Amino acid sequence: MRAYIIRRLLLIVPTILLLTGMVFLMIRLIPGDVLELMMQEMAGTDSAIGTPKVTGAGGYTTEELTMNLLRERLGLDVPIHVQYGRWLGVWPQKDGSFVGIVQGSAGESLWSGRQVRDDIFDRLPVSIELGILAILTSVVMALPIGVVSAIRQDSAVDYIGRSVAIGALSVPAFWIGTMVVLLPAIWWGWAPEIEYIPLAEDPAGNLIQFLLPALIMGAAMSGTTMRITRTMMLEVLRQDYIRTAWAKGLGERTVIIRHALKNALIPVITIIGMSVPLLIGGSVIMEQIFGLPGVGRLFIVALNTRDYPMISGINLAIAVAVLFMNLLVDLAYGWLDPRIQYR
Repeated sequence: MRAYIIRRLLLIVPTILLLTGMVFLMIRLIPGDVLELMMQEMAGTDSAIGTPKVTGAGGYTTEELTMNLLRERLGLDVPIHVQYGRWLGVWPQKDGSFVGIVQGSAGESLWSGRQVRDDIFDRLPVSIELGILAILTSVVMALPIGVVSAIRQDSAVDYIGRSVAIGALSVPAFWIGTMVVLLPAIWWGWAPEIEYIPLAEDPAGNLIQFLLPALIMGAAMSGTTMRITRTMMLEVLRQDYIRTAWAKGLGERTVIIRHALKNALIPVITIIGMSVPLLIGGSVIMEQIFGLPGVGRLFIVALNTRDYPMISGINLAIAVAVLFMNLLVDLAYGWLDPRIQYR
């Protein structure tokens, strides 16, 4: 077990390097330039920027000189591989120091100058809380419906359960979230609280605020889990050891929970683990709709402003979370099924 975990942890390093390298390159292929956005913002506050004048410095205009100064100050005046090396912390900065991911820093925001690490850590509790509540909602909805549908195959309960699963798969979560915010406001003049309530200040108000987005995300995730749970339970219930348990006269609850459900959960755990990146992607939309100051909302702002270090830092955090979640899912297999051994 220990050797297996060490190998998996070592494999995470090249995987993160590959992912971050791809993201670092791709975000610079997005149309638009952070320098142009900064110049537009400066033009809104300084009319002289909007009327370029030719200077004596090689015939450059005021805008061109300002952009060159900004590019140099932000470290965008060097090739992309040098920028990537500096971000990782394996290439020296302009002052000769090494500051980057290896040293525990994800760089500074191009706009605020704040440490990317600090901004992510400030927003991370909101996204984690929303994600945990959504996963719990999904599991609480999916497992009972999937199990009951399998036990009562082709009954009215089964048809209702399958219809609920198909509905959860078919209706987009972002559409439900938009309707939940929009329609009550039009019909009854009520809208969900959009000002964030910290958990430490008002736990009840915080949970009420997270209830709607967590229910919507959990319901959207539960469709696949319901279907997989039902399918695996049907397969397990046809196994010989289950028939033996029935023949021994064991009660239905004992057979279902102690013998069938545990063996049927392995693919279900896999689906839940694979839902983590989808959950993070869904939280981007939900945080925007319900005004939650999480990492997803920060990611949208970073994309709109072309804040390259912030985008790279958030993608790094997501990649690390997904890789470690996959490791935990693999380790959970051994707990669910003792026949699975890791060497």
